[in-house]
Amino acid sequence: MIKLKRILVPTDFSETANVALWYARELAQSLGASIHLLHVVPEMFGPGRTGHGFVPDLNRYAETIRQQAAARLTTVLTASERDELHAQFATRIGAPFVEIVRYAKEQEIDLIVMGTHGRGPVAHMLMGSVAERVVRKAPCPVLTVRHPEHEFVMP
Repeated sequence: MIKLKRILVPTDFSETANVALWYARELAQSLGASIHLLHVVPEMFGPGRTGHGFVPDLNRYAETIRQQAAARLTTVLTASERDELHAQFATRIGAPFVEIVRYAKEQEIDLIVMGTHGRGPVAHMLMGSVAERVVRKAPCPVLTVRHPEHEFVMP
């Protein structure tokens, strides 16, 4: 029998991420699992690089964003949901798919539930898909969730 005890929900606070959180919350409640919420702030310049002269120190700015995200994470669940689901919150700075996979390995996550934005083919080619990369590299199953209002329409 498969036991899902730890469910990871990476979030960028978008509507799609909220739908993924709804799925994860329902699964966790029915399975008695805990929820881990993770927000990754994209690294601006890479480790150890700082601004010089008129160029701002974007890594310091990323740390400020990380702190704000950490505070915001605790608001996406009610106090009773946080207790019931044994919720854990984490923020990281780095490449989103790398940090999601790293966190899943470190925390021995059993399932990742995440939203997919369903970008068009050109945007997908240029930017790639965090969800697609996580699916390929994750140490556990990944459930991807699309926002119900963004269903695919055949051309």
